[in-house]
Amino acid sequence: MSNRLALIAILAAIVLFFAYSSIYVVNERQQAVVTRFGQIVAVQERPGIYFKLPFPFFEADNVRLIEDRILRFDIDDIRVQVSGGKFYEVDAFVSYRINNPRRFMQAVSGSVDFAETRLRTRLDAALRRVYGLRGFEAALSEERTSMMNEVAEQLRPDADSLGIEVVDVRIRRTDLTAEVSQQTYARMRAERLAEAERIRARGREAAARIRARADREVTEILAAAQRESEILRGEGEARRTEIFADAFQRDPEFFEFYRSMSAYRDALDPSGTTMLLSPDSAFFRYFRDPGGGRPGDAAAPSATGADTADRTGGQATGPVQRDGAR
Repeated sequence: MSNRLALIAILAAIVLFFAYSSIYVVNERQQAVVTRFGQIVAVQERPGIYFKLPFPFFEADNVRLIEDRILRFDIDDIRVQVSGGKFYEVDAFVSYRINNPRRFMQAVSGSVDFAETRLRTRLDAALRRVYGLRGFEAALSEERTSMMNEVAEQLRPDADSLGIEVVDVRIRRTDLTAEVSQQTYARMRAERLAEAERIRARGREAAARIRARADREVTEILAAAQRESEILRGEGEARRTEIFADAFQRDPEFFEFYRSMSAYRDALDPSGTTMLLSPDSAFFRYFRDPGGGRPGDAAAPSATGADTADRTGGQATGPVQRDGAR
């Protein structure tokens, strides 16, 4: 009985071993390539449970699991030369997926590292070609997107021969080398200084125009004001003369008295001036007589003296001497 149980156990173990060796599982992130004696006999691209011949150690059926996800590799510090002769340091990366497991197995024996090595070499060459056809500023402008697309297009034929689909190519960094950075900084500084000088020159020109326009407007305003003032002054003088003439016609004696009082006020102001006049002078006739009376022989000189005093701003004529000190 015990021997029979042992035999049953051995047979069960053998069956389980064969069953385990004949089953393989492919999950949603993988693809499977089945080789039999080195030849590809099946490719499984969908997840599930599959069967194969047992005894892989006899190379009856071997299963190679291949990534079905999007993979990525980076390339750093590539020194590329642009068309002007200057150099950039470029970092880039490639996103890809294995879309043809059979071709991938045949080209690189299913090795991702070997495939990336070959793609890295192609990417380096493509970057150098794309940068070499463009000028210094292209990689720093909006043209950068078209450059990445061009690199991807150049990389796709080589990737397709490996059973790989290039999903995207991105340039992560484009920096100037140290020696070129100094030259570029000096050139940019000179350009900014020239631009600043042009702006200052335009500002000085605009300031000169504004100042000239303001000076012209000031001159025009002053001229207009002067002209208006002269007109008003002339009108005032005419009105004054008209009033004086009308007053003289209405009461000549009062007008004569008013003019004499004005002459006294102007001539006898407290300015420290000494006046030497004869007491009998017609200039003082209103001091002698409030009515302005005077001898008959002095009538004509009196009027003449008052008129002269008014015309000379209150300065009497005749025997008058003015001193600066008493």
